[in-house]
Amino acid sequence: MATFLWTGRTRKGARRKGELMAHNRDEAISILRNQEIFVASIRPKVGEIKFSFLEFRSRVKEKDLAVMTRQLATMIDAGLPLVQCLEILSHQTGSQVLAQSISDIRTDVEAGSSFADALKRHPRIFDELYVNMVAAGEAGGVLDAILNRLARYIEKNHKLRRKITSAMYYPVTIVSVAILVISVLMIWVIPTFATMFSDFGEVLPLPTRMVIQSSNFMQ
Repeated sequence: MATFLWTGRTRKGARRKGELMAHNRDEAISILRNQEIFVASIRPKVGEIKFSFLEFRSRVKEKDLAVMTRQLATMIDAGLPLVQCLEILSHQTGSQVLAQSISDIRTDVEAGSSFADALKRHPRIFDELYVNMVAAGEAGGVLDAILNRLARYIEKNHKLRRKITSAMYYPVTIVSVAILVISVLMIWVIPTFATMFSDFGEVLPLPTRMVIQSSNFMQ
């Protein structure tokens, strides 16, 4: 969580300012609105800017998210309490960002928040589909089954992305080689021919002049 400095006004117009702990800026604004405070400005505390910047830059790999989801489904199916499952996962996951997020989620669940609402506070990791599926699982009492489905979906999505990336290697390589060959021709080979043509003293055809001008431009 991060500390935010805020200023605002109450419904009666009185000025207020203070500090507030929240997972992100949107959550901080939401908390203040629930307190009937209209926010004028809000910013991270100076000491928290570096942490927030690193948190926003970091991304969780789909593979790590899929493994975490499947492990959580297995533990819930075994009858372990959700808070205990999250505690175990926060120490087992290999991603530092994901481990910190799971720890924050556990804290929110212990404070009385639903699992889906706790996930919603981490939109960079758990997208809207993930949160809504978890909410449906909680409402229907089939959270373990929903998590298994989510894990399969994330794994299939990850495999599809890898296939697309692999399929792009060949055309990207061909295009890169073509650009390299054209650059060599235009920068080193064409100028040699241009010098030879200029010695003839004849007017060159338009396509030839265009190629030479392109070569001059690239040089």
